[in-house]
Amino acid sequence: MSQEVRNLEPKALWNKFADLNAVPRPSKKEERVIAFMKDFGAKLGLETIEDEVGNVIIKKPATPGMENRKTIVMQSHLDMVHQKNADTDFNFDTQGIEMYVDGDWVRAKGTTLGADNGLGVATIMAILESTDIKHPAIEALFTIDEETGMTGAMGLKGGLLDGEILLNLDTEEDDEIDIGCAGGIDVTAERDYNEEEAPENSVGYTITVKGLNGGHSGMDIDKGLGNANKIMNRLLFDSFENFGLQVAEINGGSLRNAIPRESFAKAIISEIFDEAFVFDMQEVINDIKTEYKTTEPNLEIKIEKSADTPAKVMELGVQEGLIRAIYAAHNGVYRMSADMADLVETSNNIARVIVKDGKIHIGCLTRSSVESSKFDLANGLRSAFELFGCEVNFSGSYPGWTPNVNSPILEVLKEIYEKQNNEKPNVVACHAGLECGILGTNYPDMDMISFGPTIKGAHSPDERASIKSAQKYWKFVLEIVENIPLKN
Repeated sequence: MSQEVRNLEPKALWNKFADLNAVPRPSKKEERVIAFMKDFGAKLGLETIEDEVGNVIIKKPATPGMENRKTIVMQSHLDMVHQKNADTDFNFDTQGIEMYVDGDWVRAKGTTLGADNGLGVATIMAILESTDIKHPAIEALFTIDEETGMTGAMGLKGGLLDGEILLNLDTEEDDEIDIGCAGGIDVTAERDYNEEEAPENSVGYTITVKGLNGGHSGMDIDKGLGNANKIMNRLLFDSFENFGLQVAEINGGSLRNAIPRESFAKAIISEIFDEAFVFDMQEVINDIKTEYKTTEPNLEIKIEKSADTPAKVMELGVQEGLIRAIYAAHNGVYRMSADMADLVETSNNIARVIVKDGKIHIGCLTRSSVESSKFDLANGLRSAFELFGCEVNFSGSYPGWTPNVNSPILEVLKEIYEKQNNEKPNVVACHAGLECGILGTNYPDMDMISFGPTIKGAHSPDERASIKSAQKYWKFVLEIVENIPLKN
């Protein structure tokens, strides 16, 4: 399958993407891809550095005649979100991504594709390997763990880079030039609970929510998509209120930066309510499907009698607190920007809900381009979860990237884009977490810009990269590196 991807144009880009995608590279497990990048740099005879946190830096001198241009840092992250469909048999720790071509799209078989940010990595690799692309001195920065904590960018020390301009290749619409992004913080709520013996004359049920689109918890948060954890909680709330349902287990969502696509629960109902419960819940299911018929046409909700009735369930007081707290906890857009049209300022994703063996775990990712608003929403979530006895921790806080509308490199990109496409680019800030804001803390004088090819469905198994867009983007990149401003 990957061979048909290698035959696509531009071959230099797609070949490097196929090479990269043959290497397992989930976040937090980047050892193999770090070794792969170091070997790549060494084979080219270029200065190659691994810093103390695992970032890889490869330095390539300017091509003849370009020595008087400013040094550029070309940056992308090595890790990828590992998401797969429930019926896909795939091990991200050992397998390379299985790609195929579908019309104008490159896709993966039942998993995320890794175009976020693999196409950026592949772009830089292709330019480092080239012998005929004109460019100034390049410092290629390949960061680790962008998707689950940005620890690579956070751990990059000042003084390792000399570049004056940063080209971040991690955005996903080819008509956009990004000059700002949101910061984020992880909100984690946990508590223990007592398990009780399931009452006699109980009937076991499994509840399944699946078929949702999922997607990027920043870029897709304003699309009205369903959150499996919130939908599951709605079902449990109605079942508890009307029929005294008792929860045995909940397993919903996965990664903090992915909108949850699936949730599964095990529960019991007294057999005297058995028939009424099934009838009532079908009405609730129909209502939910009607609400989401436009944005989530493939939503599936199943309530099925279990072969085995759970022997243990949550104590009722804690269960009631949990269900009400998740109902009260904000999910989705919290505030739109007052300064940039159509930009989400602040949002939250209730990403993970686990209830099992006497322990509750709730994981959220709160994003905002305004630090005070980020903590305002995080404190709201903290309050909801603390009210039913959770210990709530904030972690992994990272800053946003403040837009600079007077950026010199922005003017270069705008001029090239307009010349190539006979239209102006959209200059935007995004609600995703780019590494530029973090990198700027140790490199405050670096002029930063972000752009990339069109990628849809990032962070979900529907992730796909446009072939036509990749060609447009590649042409854009080549002219940018050839037109970097002169040194002062």
